This record gives sequence, structure tokens and C-alpha cells, in this order.
Amino acid sequence: MSTTTKNKINTKLEHPFLALMGVLIGGFVGMLSETSLNIALPSIMKAFSIETGTVQWLVTGYMLVIAIVLPLSSLLTKHFSTRGLVRSALIIFIIGSIVAALAPDFPILLTGRMIQGIGTGIILPLMFSIAMRIFPPNKLGAALGVAALVIMFAPAIGPTLVGIILGVLSWRWIFWSFIIFLLIALAFMEKNLTNVFEVTKPKVDWLAICLSTVSFGLIVFGISFLSKNMTLALIALVVGLVLLVVYIRQQLHAKTPTLDFKVLKTPRFVTGSLLVMIDFGITLSAMYILPMYIQNGLGVAVALTGVVLLPGGLVNALVSFLAGRAYDKMGAKILTRLGFIFSAIGALMFIFSGVHSSLGYIIAAHIIIMIGVPMAMAPSQTYGLNSLDAFQSADGSAIINTFQQVIGAVATGIATMLLSTGQNSYFSNGGHSAAQAFTQGAHYGFIFTFVLAVLGFIIAFRVKDKGADVTEK
Repeated sequence: MSTTTKNKINTKLEHPFLALMGVLIGGFVGMLSETSLNIALPSIMKAFSIETGTVQWLVTGYMLVIAIVLPLSSLLTKHFSTRGLVRSALIIFIIGSIVAALAPDFPILLTGRMIQGIGTGIILPLMFSIAMRIFPPNKLGAALGVAALVIMFAPAIGPTLVGIILGVLSWRWIFWSFIIFLLIALAFMEKNLTNVFEVTKPKVDWLAICLSTVSFGLIVFGISFLSKNMTLALIALVVGLVLLVVYIRQQLHAKTPTLDFKVLKTPRFVTGSLLVMIDFGITLSAMYILPMYIQNGLGVAVALTGVVLLPGGLVNALVSFLAGRAYDKMGAKILTRLGFIFSAIGALMFIFSGVHSSLGYIIAAHIIIMIGVPMAMAPSQTYGLNSLDAFQSADGSAIINTFQQVIGAVATGIATMLLSTGQNSYFSNGGHSAAQAFTQGAHYGFIFTFVLAVLGFIIAFRVKDKGADVTEK
């Protein structure tokens, strides 16, 4: 291996958690930005005098850019130093946040959001692929558990943080708060992170990049429009799926693939990846509906909504941390099954809630889901990535995170469609209460969350026992 002193590879670090901290904080802000803005959309609509269909692009556009950038993450690690890549991602996100915070109109705000998406698309897979390189196998479960905590805790705590900000400040301070976290992440990165990927600069396959960009972009675009324009959404989805198949086939036969889909030939990686995606779908579908249900169904103020969601967010953080450590001792089998059982129970509790349900009941249901989701997430992620060798980890992480974003868009799109269907059904049957209508729509959405939890529980039976849960080379 030939490399300059400046870009020397070092995967034996004395304090690996400190080395990973900058990436973890960056990933946390990326996921926080993806989910927390939902609660601020009404304020932004009022500020710029725009409709729901327009403001939704702040969510759609962000996820669209992430889905386009994520598949390129493995290629980027081969062309740029680890430190340079992380530094660039954090700076790009800071620039996007500044643009959004100062936006004089909606198009500039949307531009800032899409710039943020570039930073998130780079940083998310790096959390897991860097961890795979710098942690020994016996501590990898705990490390990936912390990384999974970032993925799961941000959507859970996001509404609370944003609710508090909106209670005392304007929506612009959401973006200013991101910058504070990102500067801290940058400081950790500069001080502790070393280069852990070898820069080999393979030939760039521009056809693959075009296929990846268009296919994932069309899929996310189509899913996001399911509740707005069904014809346009279906056309985009069909074309996107066809191009995705072409892209995967092209990559399987490429000498130096942009994204090595050969990792899908490893059964444990496929099982772990499916469980991660389903678990993420549970989180995004539930956390998309729940803040709006608390406000529009139960009549709770925005600031108090954040407080209601806080206990579940704190439980999520604790369980995420403990689940990673538990994996190192007992494997993924029991943890994944228990996780999906808890998620299903929490979803059922929401299905049987009503406009007169107490806040205590809502908090309890939220806590139960926030126990289940992280209990399954970290073990599933570690189980899947642990089946790959160190050289495949970057591709495996990129694949999981890419399809996780697609599944997240699917879950949000379906939840939106079901929410609207439930509301329309209530009014068409002679109902006249807006709160009852929204509650019925929320129930439709939570049924989808319950179905995902049951599906995850069934697939979890493919997870092997502790004795068989070893790294496949």
C-alpha cells in the first residue's frame, strides 16, 4: 500500500469512539433535519404564504438528494481521504443550513434543504463503514448500537426539540441550531479522526452514476407524490424501478462496481438489511403521523407536543445504547423478535386511541414503540454488517442506508395517503368533526405501522442463534 504521510491509513485507534464522534454528531443532525421539520411546516407555510403541496417539497427534496448521493458513498471513500470526505460533508451541511436560515423566500429555503441533503447523504453511511474499520469485532455491537442510536434517536427527539424552539423562537432557529452541532462535530473530526479507507481512485463508471441518480431519484419522487398525483407517481415509480433493475444488473457485471451488490449474496446481510429497513419504516410512519395527531386530533399545542414526545425519545436513546451492548452478549435473535413485538403493541395502542385519550395513554404507547424500534435496530444492523468483511463494509453500509431512505420515503408516502384516506372516509360518511376525522386518518396510518411490525417479527425468525452469529468471510 503506497500512501503519503498526510493520508496514511490508521485503523488501530486508542480512542475509537472519539474518532467516530464527529461523524456520529453529523449523522444525528442529518437525521434530525430529515424528520424534525414536519412539526414546523405549518409555520413555514404561514411565513411564505404557500400551500401544503408546496411546503412538502422541503421533505421530499431533502430525501430526494439523500437517495441520489447515498449510492455514491462507497465510490467516494475510494477517491477521497476519510478526513477530507467527512470534513466536506459537514461543511456542505453548514452551508445548506446557513442558506435555509437566511432564506428570503421559499425557493432559496428549498435550495438550502437540498444542499443539506448532500451532506447527509455522504455522512450517514460513513458512520457504519468507519465503525467497521476502527472497532474490534468484540466491541462492534456496542459501536454500531451507538450509530443506530443516532438513526433512531433523532426522529424520536426531533419533535421535542423543534417544539421547544418554535415555542420561543422562529422556525429559522431550527437551522441555526443545526450549525452549532455541526461545528462541534467538525472540531471532534479534526482532532480525533484519521484516514481509515485506502484511496485507490478506481475508474469512474459514469453510466452507473447516471442510472443510480435517475432510478433512486424517480422512486423517491414517485412515492412522495402518491397522495398528490397518482398517475404521475406511478409513472415515476415504474420507470425508476425498471432503471434500478438495470443499474443493479450493470453493477453485478462491472469489474469495479460503484456499489458492490454482490454483498446481497450473503443471506445474513440480506436478513439484517430487511429488518433495518422495516424498523426504519416503523419509525418514520409513526413519527410522521404522531406529532400531527397529538396537535390536530387531541388539540395539544405545538410546544406541549414536544414535551409529550420527550419521554419516548429518552427511552429510545437508552434502549439504543443498551441494545448494542446486549448484542455483543446474546446476539440478534431474541432482541429483534422482542423489538418488533413491542413495536406492534405500541402501534395497536395508537389504533385504539381516540380524541379523548389521555396524554398519559399516548405517552405510554409512544414509549412502548420507542422500546421496540431501537431494540431491533442495532442488533439487525450489526447482524447484517458483521456478515461482511472489512472491504465490503462500505458497500454494505451504503446499500443499507440507501434503501433505508427509500423505505423511509415509502413509509411516509403510504402514511400520508392513508391519513388522507381516513379523513375523507370520515367526512364522506357524514362526519363533521375535524378532530375525529384526523383521528380516523391517524388510525389508518397506525394500522400500516402495525403491519410493518408484524412483518418484521416474521422475518426476524430468519436470524440465527448466538452460536451461529459469527462473521462470514
